[in-house]
Amino acid sequence: MKLAEKVIIVTGASKGIGKEIASLLASNGAKVIVNYANSTAEADDVVASIVKNGGTATAIKADVSQREQVTQLFNKAIETYGKVDVLVNNAGVMISKKIKDNTQDDFNKQFDVNVKGIFNTLQEADSKLADNGNIINISSSTVKLMFPTYALYSASKAAVEQMTRVFSKEIGRGISVNALAPGATETELFLKGKSQETIDKLSAMNAFNRLAKPIDIAKVVLFLASDDSKWISGQVIGANGALV
Repeated sequence: MKLAEKVIIVTGASKGIGKEIASLLASNGAKVIVNYANSTAEADDVVASIVKNGGTATAIKADVSQREQVTQLFNKAIETYGKVDVLVNNAGVMISKKIKDNTQDDFNKQFDVNVKGIFNTLQEADSKLADNGNIINISSSTVKLMFPTYALYSASKAAVEQMTRVFSKEIGRGISVNALAPGATETELFLKGKSQETIDKLSAMNAFNRLAKPIDIAKVVLFLASDDSKWISGQVIGANGALV
């Protein structure tokens, strides 16, 4: 039980990678806050599954792009469990279009959630995360690639990586701050609208000739959330099967 007694907020934890992260952290002893913005039923299902398997979790609704809701998220977590030890910034939005085809709304939506969302949670964590805690910001391996249609998404994640590096030197108090950059991962969000040909092409780009499973990413988060990773800070860790 690597995370026994640790209280962990996982944003965007109602489905996909976030769901897998929340479940794995809970199975390793953490008390998990399953954060969500809209998917109430799915978030409740994640909590129910964790509790059924002997873990501890509660769902808290908050849109990370809205600062006052992020403040409430942290306050409710502390009211419920007494502290917050680890923050996993997983909530994100991806809109895949060529630059010329993106609307102002497409731009705003991705940067509001992917960049401002992490800005908001880091500001709260600066005073409310427990000493010697851990922060894991989810980035993307697309930052290092020149994938057509991913310019805005990649740009938003590049901003996340730079905030990670700088904040790791600002926050102090023994808190480590890292980013985790998954490659193509087999989630409903990622697979939606993609042909089998596209999926096969993406799978062939890494050394294992497959897409990542959400559990592949969650296991790295488990390490970064534990005390075993304490001497790693200010880093961007690629979890992409040698994609890049």
